[in-house]
This record gives sequence, C-alpha cells and structure tokens, in this order.
Amino acid sequence: MAEEKRKRILILYYSRTGSTERMARLIGEGVAEAGVADHDVRSVEGFDAGSLLDYDGIIMGSPTYYGTLAYEAKKVIDESVKYHGKLAGKAGSAFTSAANIGGGNETTVLSILSAWLIHGMIVQGNEKGDHYGPVSIGAPDERAAAQCREMGRRFAGLVNKL
Repeated sequence: MAEEKRKRILILYYSRTGSTERMARLIGEGVAEAGVADHDVRSVEGFDAGSLLDYDGIIMGSPTYYGTLAYEAKKVIDESVKYHGKLAGKAGSAFTSAANIGGGNETTVLSILSAWLIHGMIVQGNEKGDHYGPVSIGAPDERAAAQCREMGRRFAGLVNKL
C-alpha cells in the first residue's frame, strides 16, 4: 500500500515592521504542533502566484493599511486571477497586524477571505477569539500569539480532512 502524501500549507505574508512576519511564524508553530501537514512560511516579495497551486491550504497575512491589505500582498492576489478555478477546494485563511484597534483589521482579513472565496476555496471561521482570523495590534502580544498558534492547529486539521 502506497504511503499517503502529507498535505502542504503555505503561510504567505507581507511585513514592513516585522509584526506580520512574527504572526506568520507563530501560525507555523501551530501547524507544526498539529503534526498532520508540512508548511512553508514565505514573504510575498518575489513570490510567484503560480506557486499557490502547489499547496493544499493557503494562509495570507498583511498589515492593515487604510483599512485593507498592503499593495505587496494584494499584488499576489491580483496575479492569482490567471489561476481562477484552479484553487477551488483548497483551504484558505487570513490574518493581519495593525497600528490600532479601529484601523480596519477585520476589513483587511475579510478582503483576503473574499479573494479566497471567489477562488472557490474553503474558509473556516473560529467560534472563539478572532472569528475571521488573528489580529495583532503592533507586535503580537500573548493573546495574539495564542490566536495565531490556534489558527495554525485548526487550519492544519481542516487541510488534513480535505
């Protein structure tokens, strides 16, 4: 009997100050803790959108700028249009960091999730904590770090079921 191939998760981020990158690495810790999938943590800088096809699940993070994601992250989403329909059935999720509580954090996460839904991807909410995806105000504190790790564990479980 052939050994089943492990699922692969991409944690893709853009970070100017390091806060969003730290969140990405914390999510990766959660994925590793789940022990059911392999993961890569990658910056959007120099990332080829065609590589999205290589993964079973994609988590994207961006800082919040003017209530939405940074250009550098949005560029990957815009470039993914040529793969429309080819990401259907994969899992998707999102996270963000921002300078303050009312800075558009949820709209940033929802912007990313909207793109994943248009691609036909599967998005799982969280009935506790950060419902749409982890949010950090500045560098991740203990609460945000716990939400990131939890997302990684839950997302890995979802991807493993697909």
